[in-house]
Amino acid sequence: MTAVGWIGGTVPDMSEAEGLVELSLADVTNAGIAVGAALTGRRPIYTVRYQGFMWYNAAPIVNYAAKSKDVWGVPCPVFLRAIAMEGNGIGPVASASQHGLIMRMPGMPVCAPMSPNEWTEAWNWFMHHDDPLYVSEHRRSFTIDYEFENRIEPEADITLFPISAARLNAVEAANTLRQEGIVCNIQHLVWLKPFAVTDEMRHSLTRTALGLVIDSDFEIGGPSRSIAYDLMHQSGAPVFALGLEDRSAGVAESLDNPTPTPERIVRVVRELVRSRRTLPAGVTGE
Repeated sequence: MTAVGWIGGTVPDMSEAEGLVELSLADVTNAGIAVGAALTGRRPIYTVRYQGFMWYNAAPIVNYAAKSKDVWGVPCPVFLRAIAMEGNGIGPVASASQHGLIMRMPGMPVCAPMSPNEWTEAWNWFMHHDDPLYVSEHRRSFTIDYEFENRIEPEADITLFPISAARLNAVEAANTLRQEGIVCNIQHLVWLKPFAVTDEMRHSLTRTALGLVIDSDFEIGGPSRSIAYDLMHQSGAPVFALGLEDRSAGVAESLDNPTPTPERIVRVVRELVRSRRTLPAGVTGE
C-alpha cells in the first residue's frame, strides 16, 4: 500500500501498531492470513488492490470464510475490499470487476457501492452481522462525492439496471438517448447478493415492459444475466443483459475490455427499443 499511494488515498496513514498490516505479494496466501485473523475475532478489512487478482485470492475466502458459519457454526467476518480497475492496457489478469466469481459461493454476500452513503451502508451492514462481506469497489468511484438517484419517468421506453462503473456510463447513455426520443428509467443496483427485486423495480418494468442489466463484470455466466433472470421472472417483462465481452483484455489500450461504454449502451438500447418484439428474451443482439 505504501508503494502505491495508499490505494488512491483510500487507506488511512496508520502504523502496524495501529492496526494496518502490509502483506507480501503472495496473492495465493494473503487471504488465508485475513481469514485466520477473522477466526480470532479481529474483523479484519482485507484489501485486494486489483480485483482481477481475486482469482488467486479467492480460495480461502470462498472455501473457508464463506462456509465456516454454516459448517462449523464459527463466524468468519472478513470485510473484503476488492478494487476493480480497467483501461490503459492494464492487461488480462488485473483488469475488470470479478464479483460474479464470488457471488457463486453460498455464505458470501456481495455489494458494489459507488457513493459515500452506499459505502457507509456496506460498512454498517458488516458491523451488524458476523458474516464475511465482499465489497466490489471500482476505482472510478474514488472521486464520487455525491449520491445517485433512481430515475423514474411516466413515458419511459426501457428500465436500465446498471452495476458498478456501468452506472456512470448508463447515466451518460440515457442522456444521449433522450435526445433521440428514447426515455430510460434507471434503477441503480448496489446489493448483488442477496438481490431483492423492489416494488419500484417491478413497477418500472411493468410500465416499460423492457429492461437491461448493465455490469462491469463479464456478461456470459455473470451477475448481469443472473439478475436479469430474477427481474424477468418477478415482473413478467423481458430483461436483457450487457457486460464485458467474452474475451481477454490485452496489454495495449486498443485491446482493453472495459465496462460497456456509453456508446455501446446507446447502441444496444436503441436496438432493443426498436425491435423489442423480435429479439428473444435475454439476448442483446450484439
